[in-house]
Amino acid sequence: MKNSLNKLNKRQENILEILEKGEFFSVSGIIENLQLVFGKISKPTINRDLEMLIKSGFIIRQGKGRATVYEISKHYNLIKPIDNDAYFKIETDKRKAGDRFDFSVFSFLKDVFTFSEKEYLKKINKKYQHNIENISESAQKTEFERLMIELSWKSSQIEGNTYTLLETESLIKENKEASGYKKEEATMILNHKKALEYIRKNKNIFQKITVSKIEDIHSILTQDLKISHGLRKSPVGIVGTKYRPLDNQFQIKEALEETCKLVNLEKDPFAKAIILSVMIAYIQPFEDGNKRTSRMVSNAILMAQSICPLSYRSVDEVEYKKAVILFYEQNNISYFKQLFIEQFEFAVDNYFLSGRK
Repeated sequence: MKNSLNKLNKRQENILEILEKGEFFSVSGIIENLQLVFGKISKPTINRDLEMLIKSGFIIRQGKGRATVYEISKHYNLIKPIDNDAYFKIETDKRKAGDRFDFSVFSFLKDVFTFSEKEYLKKINKKYQHNIENISESAQKTEFERLMIELSWKSSQIEGNTYTLLETESLIKENKEASGYKKEEATMILNHKKALEYIRKNKNIFQKITVSKIEDIHSILTQDLKISHGLRKSPVGIVGTKYRPLDNQFQIKEALEETCKLVNLEKDPFAKAIILSVMIAYIQPFEDGNKRTSRMVSNAILMAQSICPLSYRSVDEVEYKKAVILFYEQNNISYFKQLFIEQFEFAVDNYFLSGRK
């Protein structure tokens, strides 16, 4: 996508608002609505706006001649900004939301980042690569351990784990379990450590993603947690949304295989990471541990491309869950993308810094 949403003119923004009403509009219908706001507008001007919006992938044209109509594309729905506060003020069962897996997602889950966003992420990562080149191997090891501790803590916290950050540090560094907690909480955290260590030692294999590699990470993350390994054979429900993932094992495998194909065809490593992250959560291929697997495999893609991994340390777990639910219900990635960029900024600004004491 060559054009960014923030580069649209007022007419083009208004056209999108008109089409978002969920109806098919002819050129004359669009002009009629626009003139209520802008006054008299020529048809050639609107035709140029429509062509630009088509080229950007925001709208699609159907029919020919006088039967030609325009509608919002699913790709626009993927990236358009959504008022999250207003959306989640609506009760779960009253939201106008998708409640089933949409296989057409594979046709429009692309051009996730705008050109300017890609350039910004590359610029930030250059800072990370500069930092890595200017610190010793022992310092890199220390910084990686710190990131591992904070990722293990936050990723587990998102899943309901109640260990504090300091207790997580003691557990990982000294193998000292905190008192007053269930054994499973310590196991969950230590499994994160094992998974990240495995990825670091084998990062090159994640330049290409396969179902078996995703399953391997899931197996490490769920070891000794009484969670079945392999693709699930029964339905699952998700708290806070009426979306219900696929319940057919063959379709689950098909969706995961298609996701791997999509990710492997994508050239931008940041897009690879975010697509895989949201799709593992959307498919829910496992009995449990899906979102933690999505975060870890997403980091595996980044590390395979010499990109700073995310710890998610500063993310609010409720906001993270909202971003995932928005993708479930609307196939909209805008809020998840915002959090991803923020967490990447945080990671580069806080880990692997030269001169750290």
